Amino acid sequence: MSISGLVREKGSISFLALVCFVASLGGVLFGFDTAVISGTFSIVEVYYGLDKIEVGWFASSALVGAIAGALVAGAMSDRYGRKPVLIVAAFLFFISAFGSTFPPSFSLLIVARLIGGIGVGMASVLAPLYISEFAPPKIRGRLVALYQLSIVIGILLAYFSNSFLLGFSRGNPDSFGGTGVLYKVLVSEVWRGMFAAEMIPAGIFLILLMIIPESPRWLIKNEKFDKGYNILLKISGEAIAKIELAEIRETLNHVKGKISELIKPGLRLALMVGVGLSVFGQFTGVNILIYYGPTILEDAGFQLESSLQFQVAIGVINLIFTIIALWKIDSWGRRPLLIGGMSAVFVSLLIIAILFTLEAASGLWIVIMFGVYMASLALSINAVIWVLIGEIFPTRIRGRAMSIATFANWGTNFITAFIFPWYVAKIGMNAGFFTFAAMCLIATIFFYKYIPETKGKSLEEIEKHWEGIGNVSSK
Repeated sequence: MSISGLVREKGSISFLALVCFVASLGGVLFGFDTAVISGTFSIVEVYYGLDKIEVGWFASSALVGAIAGALVAGAMSDRYGRKPVLIVAAFLFFISAFGSTFPPSFSLLIVARLIGGIGVGMASVLAPLYISEFAPPKIRGRLVALYQLSIVIGILLAYFSNSFLLGFSRGNPDSFGGTGVLYKVLVSEVWRGMFAAEMIPAGIFLILLMIIPESPRWLIKNEKFDKGYNILLKISGEAIAKIELAEIRETLNHVKGKISELIKPGLRLALMVGVGLSVFGQFTGVNILIYYGPTILEDAGFQLESSLQFQVAIGVINLIFTIIALWKIDSWGRRPLLIGGMSAVFVSLLIIAILFTLEAASGLWIVIMFGVYMASLALSINAVIWVLIGEIFPTRIRGRAMSIATFANWGTNFITAFIFPWYVAKIGMNAGFFTFAAMCLIATIFFYKYIPETKGKSLEEIEKHWEGIGNVSSK
């Protein structure tokens, strides 16, 4: 049998891997953009003479952009396709990185961060959605969780980059002859170099997006049946592709999805689950550690250099346990990882809050518990959230529904990031972590009650699950 005949019969794993890899680079940019700022806070604060409210605005400005990006991405992708919106997101990442490197003023630095945030918001909706619409049911969890792995890799790359550039600037003060653009970016004002590093992955992402196809489910939804079927054929082979095409067409039923469907019984619960995952995912405090990790560790008694090094170690823990979650999500299932892991997150946050309350506790114990906390997060909600949000909504309105859930994610992210410096300054770092612990306890109960198990089910089967609940509720 020829290679083309074999692909037609069995599908192409290499094609599926390429598509998912390229889409997951959106996660690398997501992670890098959100984490790179952590190494710049104290430097930029001094450079521009910022007060604490301005520091909070610097931290959260990208999140305002992310809220806007998430809000428009779904409708844009439902209308124009998943791929074009991803291309726009990649372009915005690159422009933001360049603008953050050479801002003439603090106000224009904020504008650049807002632009990058729009890209982050778009990518956070479209990348997991795009992957979920390509992935076969048996491995969809792993493939969509690949997006979370890519976020973790992006975060870790930002930590390494920040630590390396800070070490280089302080260890080589006379580099580049003490003058010029490179000296300014990499030595005297190293925060500029930290932002500049993002241009590399942004450029790679933009180029690679040109070689991947549109989502087959979007094509079929828009009555481009031949194109959609040919992509399904390359993914799964002829026999499965025919079944999937029939299921998708039956589910769509030639009706354009309306956002008002989400208030109907069944899908209303799906929306509540999506929004609940997003809101509680931020109240774990995970992004507070990403943004303010060095500041928190400095509060525990570490110097900036040591804080950045310990943050790299926490990032490595995040990567290792994300890989474990990626390996097990389709065999253990979403619910066990989510509920068990969130219970551990609650306990670790409680201990961290107590350690900060005692004040005399060794800073090393804070770092150890942050490691436990990050491992628990990586095994649970961090790995599961993007998988579930990409699975639980019907194809005909998936883009817009994911925008609502992701809007809730970034909205909560903005609120927590903006008020955190003020909140802990007023009531103490310990009270901040007690607050996060309480929210995680509530989240665990919510997940236990409402989150369904979706492993091994097609997107169309999951949709029928919600419809079944709606039929029961309406009787």
